Amino acid sequence: MDDEFKRELLERLKAIEERLDGLDTSQSQLQEAYARSRAHLRRFWLRPPMWTFEQHSPRPLDLRTLPAPPSLPTCVPTIAIVTPSFNHGQFLAATIDSVIGQNYPALSYHVQDGGSEDDTVAILKGYGDKISWRSEPDQGQSDAINQGFAGVDGDIMAYLNSDDILLPGALTYVAKFFAERPDIDVVYGHRIFIDYAGSEIGRAILPAHSIEALRYAGYVPQETMFWRRRVWDAVGPMDRNFHYALDWDFMLRAQAAGFKFARARRFLACFRVHDAQKTTKNYELGRKEMQRLRLRNLGYVPSQLEISRAIAPYLLRQFICHWSYRLGLLRR
Repeated sequence: MDDEFKRELLERLKAIEERLDGLDTSQSQLQEAYARSRAHLRRFWLRPPMWTFEQHSPRPLDLRTLPAPPSLPTCVPTIAIVTPSFNHGQFLAATIDSVIGQNYPALSYHVQDGGSEDDTVAILKGYGDKISWRSEPDQGQSDAINQGFAGVDGDIMAYLNSDDILLPGALTYVAKFFAERPDIDVVYGHRIFIDYAGSEIGRAILPAHSIEALRYAGYVPQETMFWRRRVWDAVGPMDRNFHYALDWDFMLRAQAAGFKFARARRFLACFRVHDAQKTTKNYELGRKEMQRLRLRNLGYVPSQLEISRAIAPYLLRQFICHWSYRLGLLRR
């Protein structure tokens, strides 16, 4: 990538991003951002940032870059969160701590473990009455989530996998967002990628929700997604026939039922990248499940070229948002 191309890229990003909401920049800021970006441009190239987990070498997760939690709404909604778990003892405590550490006053939190053989049960027992939990064999992640929600209730619902974590203030933000936006049924936000040890390795800044793009690709970060109870009641629980694309299936059913999605302008959670995760180990199973969903929702199985063309406008917007954030042109 030569200097002329880099200058042209930065100029185009600046021109387009000036049309987006929330832009706050100056010529001096742009020059400073360009200087900071040179090394990143050499390494990152043009891959879609939302699907590029390892964007830089591991570094401590700096929570000072996140905004302070907002104030609670006048009427505090109850939030029900379920964590499906199986042999993730090395990550589970961090996940639980990220939820109960929110100090949200109306939280129902349950861990549904599939009969783990590691130290999971000992970890769960260590929390006493701070959480509810069960450990017993199940039929997979979807079944565990459904079992978990059978025992907890809330105005707002979400599930958080046992290797991911919520960011501080996420629940308060979500509660206030839903209170201020009664027209929105499902909300999700930006995500941070962390490694096995919990160090940050990248970020994904998402543009506004695209109904069309979601029909072709499950791009919504599941760990950041919350929905109103009425969505679950209308479209039903997680489909136990899906073990990889269960979240995308749920989103597609909700979108097809007319429920409205919105992307929040805030980092809400961290997605952990490690060798033992389903996303890494079960790619072929995931590919088959995604093809099933495309056949069901589109009426045919599109080629990779057709998928790329359909989601290209969304990926371009995401690329612009990502680099505008990385260059300091956008504040999140």
